[in-house]
Order: sequence, then C-alpha cells, then structure tokens
Amino acid sequence: MKHIFSIIVLAGAMLIVGFSCLSSKKARTEAPDEKTAQVQTIVHDTFILPQIPEMMKDPQERAKYLVMHYWDRFDFADRSLIQRPEITEQAFVDYINILGYVPRENADVSVVYTLQKAAVDTMMYVHFTELFEKYLYDPNSPFRNEEYYLPVLQEMVSSPLLTEEKRSRYGFQQEMSRQNRVGESANDFTYTVSSGQSFRLYDLKSEYTLVMFTNPGCSTCAAVTERLRESAELKDAMALNSPTRTMLTILALVPDSDPEEWKAHLSEIPAQWIYAYDKSGEITKRRLYDIKAFPTLYLLNKEKKVILKDTSIEAVESFFSVR
Repeated sequence: MKHIFSIIVLAGAMLIVGFSCLSSKKARTEAPDEKTAQVQTIVHDTFILPQIPEMMKDPQERAKYLVMHYWDRFDFADRSLIQRPEITEQAFVDYINILGYVPRENADVSVVYTLQKAAVDTMMYVHFTELFEKYLYDPNSPFRNEEYYLPVLQEMVSSPLLTEEKRSRYGFQQEMSRQNRVGESANDFTYTVSSGQSFRLYDLKSEYTLVMFTNPGCSTCAAVTERLRESAELKDAMALNSPTRTMLTILALVPDSDPEEWKAHLSEIPAQWIYAYDKSGEITKRRLYDIKAFPTLYLLNKEKKVILKDTSIEAVESFFSVR
C-alpha cells in the first residue's frame, strides 16, 4: 500500500507539514471552482493524479485542490476498471489517506463529489458505495471513519441508482453512525453486576470511563482483555484511583440478557474492573450502540461525552500516555 508521502510527491511535492495550522476557506458543496480548475485529460485503463496548478503555492490550498480533483483523470464510465483493484481500489485507499490532510468540511465536500462523479455509470456507482462502506465503516478497516462516511450515507440513502434493499441497509448504517458521535453525550443504559444490583452508566463517578462491549467465550475479547490488563498506560491511570477520586473505570459489559453464560466468565475479568451485563437487553432493543464486532471500545469523559468511539487499544493508550 502506497504511503501518503509518495502520493503527495507525485502530485507536485506538496508539503504536508503545518496543514492544520493554516487557515481554510469555507468549503462549498458544488463542483470545483472553474477559475482554479485546470483541464484534466481522462486517461484510460490506469490512474493518474491531477496536475496541481503551479501558481498554487500554499500547502493547505494544494491539499484541498488535490482532494477535490483527485478523480479528474479517472474514467468512471469504464466498467472494466471495477475488476482492476490494483488501479481503482488502490487509488481509493490512497484517496482516503489524503482526506486526513484537509479540514473536515473539505473532506465532506470531496467524498460527496467523488460519489457524484461515479454516478455517471450505475455499476461504477455501486462499486464506489461498496468501497466507501468497506474502508470507512467495516470494523476491520484500518481507515474506519464514520465522520467521513456520514456525508456519503446521506447521498446513498436517497440514490435512485441503488436498490431499495441497499438504501435500507445504508439507512440503518446512517442511523447507527449518528449515535454516540465524538464530542456528544453517550447513550445511557442500565447494567447489572454479580451482586444482582443494577446501575446506570451516568451514575459512575469517574474522570474517564472505558466501556468494553464484550461477549463471553469470544477469543478476541479475551485477548483484548489481557492486553488492557497489561497496558502500562491504563495501569498508571488506574493507580491514581483513590477513595475520593476515580481517574479511570473500566466497564466490561455483555449486551445480552443471559446471566448464566455471563457469570461463567466472571473469573476472566480483572477484579478492579466492573463486569456487568444488560439484563433488560435495552442496548440491543433500542439500538443504543452500534456494536459491529466484539469487543468494541468507547472512551468517555467525566460528563459521559464520547472521547473515542469504536476505538482501538492503541488509541486508548495514546490518550492516557499524555495525561
């Protein structure tokens, strides 16, 4: 897989240092500005990056130009390219990488514009919707990013180029992706512990709460539990817990209502964690959380606002390493 640096070098030695420090103009939802756009010749049976205007020197503006014109030389009408992942899918992966170098508003405009360009051919459009889903929504994708995916979903749920079944599936994904977004309050729920007592998530008095949705007998869950147990960063955070202040609470929650199966795995969870299950099954019934796979991790702050959504162990450790 190509590295983002190689893409930018090929695009004209576009510097990436300092992108986030530079000001950005308000993104527009229409096609690229004709005043700054160059005539980009479509090249068949391959993928060629757009030519960035030489007069464009500002790194931030060059990055914006690249994400808006990235597909200008790609032949969306050529269905044979669907069967050429070394061209189309590789270009798509590189494109997803580049989005991280522009402000969110520009990335949002770009992904929608890309999908609109693909609409020239129904089969190509469907292929691109599948690529967006695979790389931005699939739990196994290293590029998973629901914030980038949401504007794409907005387009897909009403697209006449998709079947009713596909629109319905994307509608469900849209509903779930809008839940528990970073910076927003996490959905509350009731959990039950081994004593039989039940509590609400919002009743936890902790600076940070790491919720791990887990499943008894899941080998991946066991491996993640062990990794979290041995994490130096999490150990350091929990070492700050005291009778008067709790820095970190780890809640291992089984979103299921089978108490016998849940209790059978009680000994596998560290004693200083809270091990609980959803007795009423409200998390599943009310679709409170989008649990695509087990385990799923959420990091919340003191007010139960989402800091990290459906995140990785590495991201959690990185967060606490600078605390």
